[in-house]
Amino acid sequence: MIDWQFSSFNDLGPADLYALLAQRQQVFILEQTCLYPDIDGLDPAAHHLLGWRTIGGERQLVAYLRVLGPGAKYDEMSLGRVLTTQAARGSGAGRALLARGIDCAEALYPGHRIRIGAQRYLEKFYQSFGFATVSAPYDEDGIEHIDMLR
Repeated sequence: MIDWQFSSFNDLGPADLYALLAQRQQVFILEQTCLYPDIDGLDPAAHHLLGWRTIGGERQLVAYLRVLGPGAKYDEMSLGRVLTTQAARGSGAGRALLARGIDCAEALYPGHRIRIGAQRYLEKFYQSFGFATVSAPYDEDGIEHIDMLR
C-alpha cells in the first residue's frame, strides 16, 4: 500500500524535501550516471507527488514526480522527475504513480494537455496512459529521450 502526498513546494516539510531530493539524486545521478543540475530552479513552482511506504517500520519514499503548470517549462503543463526506487520497481508503484500524477495535474490545470520529456525506453509505458510521441529521439544527458503529449 502506498500513502500518497501531493504538496506545493512551500507545504513540503524539510524531511520530505530532503527525501525527494535524495531519491532524485540516487536514481537520476547515481544509478543513471548522469551529471546534470537536478536542482534546476523549477521545484518552487511545482507541486510534488510523493508515494510513501512503511518498510521495516520506517516511512520511506518509494515513488515521486513533480507537476509543473502551463508555461513553467513547456506551453503545456508537464510531469517530470518521475521515479520509483529500486525497492518499489516491479510492484506496480510506477503505474500507480503516473495514474495519480495525471489525476493531480488535471485537477490543478483542467483542460490543459500534458507534455513530458520521456526516456525512450519507457515510450510504450507512457503510451499506455494516452501519451503520443511528438518528437524525434534526442540525447539528454547521455540518455535517449522523446517528447510526448497527452
